[in-house]
Amino acid sequence: MDHNFDECHIKGSNDPFICFLQRILRFSVRMLAVLMTLVILWGILDVIWVLYQRLLEPPFMLLQINDILATFGAFMAVLIAIEIFANIVMYLQQDVIHIRLVLATALMAAARKVIVLDFKETEWQHVAALGGIIISLGISYWLLAHRGGSVNSHENGAGGRANGQG
Repeated sequence: MDHNFDECHIKGSNDPFICFLQRILRFSVRMLAVLMTLVILWGILDVIWVLYQRLLEPPFMLLQINDILATFGAFMAVLIAIEIFANIVMYLQQDVIHIRLVLATALMAAARKVIVLDFKETEWQHVAALGGIIISLGISYWLLAHRGGSVNSHENGAGGRANGQG
């Protein structure tokens, strides 16, 4: 799918102002990709630094369970950032918002929350709500996997936000 993104590609629009705004949005998305790359690198350095600090504290070269869970949370945060970057790149390359990828990213974020959740400090309503969110995301992902899940922003206006999607 080859697009010339320097042209105005909003369906039915020849208005130079709308085309100018579309170019600004494309530039903004490119800037988000650059910033997300920096966040990913920062996250990796943070994981390395935290592990280094934890391994040098007594008892040396041993991690407590809380340290391991915090490390898992940091790893998951970096993986979520990578998934968000993949969403941005896919949008830049194809001008399509892949809803399945967005849902997979949301599921990963929910999984991270479950991994780092302190069940001793969390009320049951919070856990139940998180479970409901995960079930809803899982069902949505399953339905889209059987249907195919992307929204073409050419057909749905700028940014691909058709019917609240995106």
